[in-house]
Amino acid sequence: MTDKRPVPPLGKPRPLKLPSVAERTLDNGLRVQAVRRPGVPLAELRLRIPFAGPSGKSGRAFTAQASLLGDTLLSGTDKRDAAELAADLQALGAQLSASTDADRLGFGGSVLVDGLPGLLQLLGEVLTGASYPKREVVGERDRLVQELAIYRSQAAVVAREALLRRLYGDHPYGRELPAAEEVDDVKPTHLRAMHAKRVVPAGSILTVVGDLSPSKAINLVEAALGDWTATSKAVETPKLPATPKTPALLLDRPGAVQTTMRLAASAPSRSSEDYAAFSLANLVFGGYFSSRWVANIREDKGYTYSPHAQVEHPPAGSRVTVSADVATPTTAAALLETHYELGRVATTPVTQGELDQARRYAIGTLALGTSSQAGLASTLSQLAGAGLGIDYLRDYPKQLAAVTVDDALAAGSRYLAPNRLTTVLVGDVAEVEGPLRTLIDLELG
Repeated sequence: MTDKRPVPPLGKPRPLKLPSVAERTLDNGLRVQAVRRPGVPLAELRLRIPFAGPSGKSGRAFTAQASLLGDTLLSGTDKRDAAELAADLQALGAQLSASTDADRLGFGGSVLVDGLPGLLQLLGEVLTGASYPKREVVGERDRLVQELAIYRSQAAVVAREALLRRLYGDHPYGRELPAAEEVDDVKPTHLRAMHAKRVVPAGSILTVVGDLSPSKAINLVEAALGDWTATSKAVETPKLPATPKTPALLLDRPGAVQTTMRLAASAPSRSSEDYAAFSLANLVFGGYFSSRWVANIREDKGYTYSPHAQVEHPPAGSRVTVSADVATPTTAAALLETHYELGRVATTPVTQGELDQARRYAIGTLALGTSSQAGLASTLSQLAGAGLGIDYLRDYPKQLAAVTVDDALAAGSRYLAPNRLTTVLVGDVAEVEGPLRTLIDLELG
């Protein structure tokens, strides 16, 4: 028996009360923002150090060194070896990790509030005295070379690398992963020199969220990291090049049972006046499970399992990436339906019901993503990297609430028209080339 009772309407979103926050730039140039979030006696920290590399051959070597630097930062200091550092973190009940990407060197950490001074002290020791022992560097270098071979055997990685090169050329954003041969050339001396020159406080941002007063948190940071100094300043990401108009690129994967399909284009940044409208237009198109694109090529036609249109926000320029892995025989049909749905959201108004549903989802996911201390710390760190503050958490839902059907159509037309997107496909050329050429200009790679 089917239950046909009506689903009650969603209530209005509750107004967000922003937590107390303090901000200070230390004498060494480190910007610190601290937010009180009571509830559990934890503290979360996120440190963001601008870490962009140059273009050209030197940029490729930089990417290899930066990747290995992120992997070996916590392998020892001038006071502790890797085992001692891990043991001291464990004694605090703390976690500390480091990673790099095309824009930044990032640290993430968590600890009980009373252990925050100890965690900050260990972080300061790593920032000022990371030793990059030869044994640890060689071990991580060999592991990374093996991992790169595994990564590049995956169609999704091949497609993403080709797509980024297509979009950005020799810009740092065009090389997300290092070349194995470049990694093989990295020595501990390279990492120590890079650390001394690039791991600097001026221009860096530390975010602390926890159950303690913001002013106290900043004082603890100053006590632990005030001696972190450098003669150089952080290097910002270069301006993006113009994206050239190119045919779709098809890379051969003989015998593949599915085609990896990726399309991408520039998107408005979070600070853009049309970002809220674009965000909702993208959700209606393919940004969540209730979207038109998912209903079309997953639910109705069964071409794929998990299509998704994701917006990414690297500091130099945001982008939207449309991703789907489709069965080889349906490749051309799936691309046709993708263009159809992109064209629909770019040329015809969405319904008010679609817009309201997407709006509720966007407001709800923002609230859910910042409901924990870890989520709030990560979000505020990302916003700070984009030049935005905590007010964004209050203002963005208001911007979403104000978006009209006409606003969504204008944003869809400007950013999601099919002819704006750069396309890369990885699949069995013998099976898919012919049908694809009936739809699009195609280049074989």
